[in-house]
Amino acid sequence: MSRYSFTHSVPVPPEQAWAVVSDHEGMASWLPPVRTVVLETAGSPDRNGVGAVRALHAVGPAIRERVTAFEPGQRLAYAAVSGVPARDYTGEILLRASGSGTVLTWTIEFRPLFPGAQLVLAGAIGGAARLLARRLSR
Repeated sequence: MSRYSFTHSVPVPPEQAWAVVSDHEGMASWLPPVRTVVLETAGSPDRNGVGAVRALHAVGPAIRERVTAFEPGQRLAYAAVSGVPARDYTGEILLRASGSGTVLTWTIEFRPLFPGAQLVLAGAIGGAARLLARRLSR
């Protein structure tokens, strides 16, 4: 099992960071090369919450993820349904208040389907975490 964590401090409170983290369809605005994100299944009771399935459309087949935990202002967890070169892929974004800002930690865990897949996934999510931090720092 491969596990990677990426941590960034951002100058906004957790509630403001949460508004961006939990907006699935808005991901395309800060996460190139994703062109669109479609909410294929709404969560319950929150539309973007547990059970929601989002499809990230970039190059090639869509990456589909199901939200498995949704704790406003604190935690969003998800599991890949399809489109990633891994088995048992899960991700979690944690937000923790720190002074007047937030510490954002994005952790992924998975079993690579082929040698080197862990480098691709770690690089992609590490880059996504940097882009998210940059978006929250504007």
